[in-house]
Amino acid sequence: MEEKVVPTRLGKQSERIKEKNMADAKRIEVDIAKVREAIQSGIPLTITTYTLPHEMEDYMADVLKVFLTEVKQDQMVESLSYCLKELVNNGKKANTKRIYFEEKGLDITKKADYDEGMKTFKMDTITNINYYLEKQKSKGLYIKTIMQTRNNKIKIEVRNKAELAYIEYKRIHDKITRAQQYNSVEEGLAQLLDDSEGAGLGLVIMILVLKKVGLTEENYQVLCDNGETITRLILPFSEKMKSDMATLSEKFVALINGLPEFPENITEINRVINDPNSKMSDIAMKISNDVSLTAELLKLVNSAAFALATPCQSIAEAVKLAGLRGIKNLLFSIGSMKSLGDEDEEKVKTLWDHAYRVAFYSYNLARSFCRGPSERAIIDDSYVCGLLHDMGKIIFETAHPTIMEKVGELCENYGISPGLFERMMAGVNHSEIGAKIAEKWNFPPVISNVIRYHHEPNEAPDEQKKLASIIYMADLLAHDQDGSAGYFQGDTEIMQQFSIQSEEDFNNLSDKLNKAFRREKR
Repeated sequence: MEEKVVPTRLGKQSERIKEKNMADAKRIEVDIAKVREAIQSGIPLTITTYTLPHEMEDYMADVLKVFLTEVKQDQMVESLSYCLKELVNNGKKANTKRIYFEEKGLDITKKADYDEGMKTFKMDTITNINYYLEKQKSKGLYIKTIMQTRNNKIKIEVRNKAELAYIEYKRIHDKITRAQQYNSVEEGLAQLLDDSEGAGLGLVIMILVLKKVGLTEENYQVLCDNGETITRLILPFSEKMKSDMATLSEKFVALINGLPEFPENITEINRVINDPNSKMSDIAMKISNDVSLTAELLKLVNSAAFALATPCQSIAEAVKLAGLRGIKNLLFSIGSMKSLGDEDEEKVKTLWDHAYRVAFYSYNLARSFCRGPSERAIIDDSYVCGLLHDMGKIIFETAHPTIMEKVGELCENYGISPGLFERMMAGVNHSEIGAKIAEKWNFPPVISNVIRYHHEPNEAPDEQKKLASIIYMADLLAHDQDGSAGYFQGDTEIMQQFSIQSEEDFNNLSDKLNKAFRREKR
C-alpha cells in the first residue's frame, strides 16, 4: 500500500508519494481541509512523482478539483483536468526520452540523432515501459505539479527534471501555431494527427480546450530553468470573483482607517530623529524616558549581531551603536507590536512566534548573502521587514470580531459569499493589507514594499528585490520548521540566490538557522 503524504505538509518529509506498490493501492483520498489551508496561507500545493502511475494521475486530478472548487472556479474543472493530464504525461514522456536516448548513445540536441531516436522511441518504450520508468526514478527525473492562487490568478505548473532541446521546443511552438488555425476541438481532431509523438495532437487539443473556456495560448507558457522544463497555465479568476474581491478590498481598506494610531511616544521619537537639528543626546533622552524602549534598545545592541566585548549599559552609547536607521527600525517593530494586538491570544501569539523566527532568519540570511557597503542597508532593514511581513494577517486576527461583523453586512449588501472575505484576507491579500497599514503609519517605502511583495519578490521595485527575496526565503524556511511548507514549494530561481541547489542544501540551511534561533531564545 502506498504511503499517503499530504502535499501541503512537506517540511522534512518529502511530499513524494511512494510508488513501489502503487498498482495495488486504492484511490488516494484528498485532505480537503489541508488544501483549504494551503490556499488561505498562499502556500503552493505541490505533488512530486517519478513514474506517474494511474493512481497518481487520479490523485492529481482530485486535488485539482478540490483546489478549483475552493477558489470558486468550478466551471474550469473539466477543462483544466484535461490540461493537467496532458502536461504531466508530456513531462513523464520527456523524462523517459532522456533515458532512452542516453542508452541508445544518441544526442537529443542534434537533429539527426533526434530524428533517428524518435523512429523507435514510441514502440521500444511502450513494450518495456517499466524498465524506463525505474531508470528515470533512479536518476531523479521527477514530474512536479504545483497549484497556487496569486494576485487574482490561478497558477498551475508542471515541472520535469529535463530541459527541452531546441528541436522539442520548436515542435511545441509549431503545435501552438497550428492550434491557432482551428476554432474548436472537433475541428482540430478532424484535421490533425501526429504519428511520431502522440503528445503533439494532445497539445493542440489542450490549446483548443483553453480557447473554449475563454483563454488563449498566451495563458500557456513553456520555459527552461536550472535543468527543468516548466509548463505553466496562468488563469484569471472569473469576472464575478475579481469584482467581488475588488469590492471587498476597497471596503476593507476603508475599515483600516479605524485602526489605532501608531503609539504617540514612538511617533514623537521619530519626529526627533527626523529633525535635522536634533543631536544623538536628544534621541537618547527621549528613549530613556520609556522603560520598554530602553530595555529593547539595550537588548538589541547586546545581541550577537553587535558582538560587543563587554555589555553596553548606556543608552547614549546604545544609540550611537544602533545608528539612526537601526533605532527607526526598532521603533517600527515595537510600535507595531503594541498596536497589533495582545500576544496572549493563541492565534496572535502563533503569528508573532512565526514573525520572530522570520525576522531572525532574515537578518542572518542578509548578513551571509549581502556583501559590501552598498548592501549594508539591506542588513539593517532585514530584521524589521521579517518581523512585520505578516502584519496583514495579524491585524486580521486582532480586528476580527468587529471587522467581520461589518464585512458580513457588506457581503450581504453586495451579494458576495462571506467565505470569500476569509479566504482573501487569510490568503494572498494579507500582503496588500499589511502594506496599506504600514503606509497609514508612515513607514518608509522599503518596509511597506517588502510587506507587499514578500510572496512575489520578483514583482518588487528593483531597489527592494533582494530584501524581498530574503524575507521570502526566511518565511519559507520558517514554514519548513512548522511543517507547513518546504523545499518543493520554493521558487527555484530565488533559492539559487542562497546557494540552494537541492533538497539537501535546503534542509541543511533550515537546520542551521533553527539551531541558531533556539540558542538565541535561551
